[in-house]
Amino acid sequence: MSYKIVIDSCGELLEQWKQDERFASVPLTLTVGSENIIDDETFDRADFLQKVADCPECPKSACPSPESYKKAFDCDADHVYCVTLSAELSGSYNSAVLGASLLHEEKKGGQIHVFNSCSASIGQTLIAMKIAQCEDAGLPFEDVVSVVNKYIEEQHTFFVLENLETLRKNGRLSRVKALVATALKIKPIMGSTPEGCICQLDQARGMNKALVKMVDKIMEATENSENKVLAISHCNSPKKAYMLKEAIQEKMKLADIVVLDTAGVSSMYANDGGIIVAV
Repeated sequence: MSYKIVIDSCGELLEQWKQDERFASVPLTLTVGSENIIDDETFDRADFLQKVADCPECPKSACPSPESYKKAFDCDADHVYCVTLSAELSGSYNSAVLGASLLHEEKKGGQIHVFNSCSASIGQTLIAMKIAQCEDAGLPFEDVVSVVNKYIEEQHTFFVLENLETLRKNGRLSRVKALVATALKIKPIMGSTPEGCICQLDQARGMNKALVKMVDKIMEATENSENKVLAISHCNSPKKAYMLKEAIQEKMKLADIVVLDTAGVSSMYANDGGIIVAV
């Protein structure tokens, strides 16, 4: 059976997927001030981060339209899967579900399932990897959905912010608290709830100490790590990402560790210097 995996642009694509017609990205739109930026292959992260730094308002994102999803789903594949940013953070999931419904109304054909990742960024990447693994192993469509839903329930996402400006601009942190935290070099260690919301897990003074604490949180949350792939994405901070990879490898046995650059939407959330981990 043939398959296609569609990911909204908050999820990072592996390099080999970019030339593989079985994988597709549907872009969100980012807004900085009065400018709209499409989060597709033309996205310029350095330019985007500079615009975010210069703008007094918090950057925003708009989910893809149902029509965009419908177009991505309309193909010859027998099985179509979609992995969206957490439904608690974006309307992308609901838009994808509507897009699938619109396509089914127009034509009968392949089976479509939309997964709410309850995550973001490389959390979505790992889910897409699991779907491909199941399909390549020859699992029936219903079994793929079941296995992947269980995988989503067991997945955890973590991130550390170098820059607190986005939290200040969107009102989650007052200007005074942001200034104090910046002066004291306090870095929040964030995570995802089972429902896909963002929560603060801890904090530390300095990025290196925060990353050490994040490794401890990852270890606490991860069972049977030797069978799991861990993914790291970084926003303009490859040195820290590979230092983190080494620190994790020293403490945990994993099937593999993947390191990627953040795409547009995840760059907006992580901001300059941010590190995201999913396992």
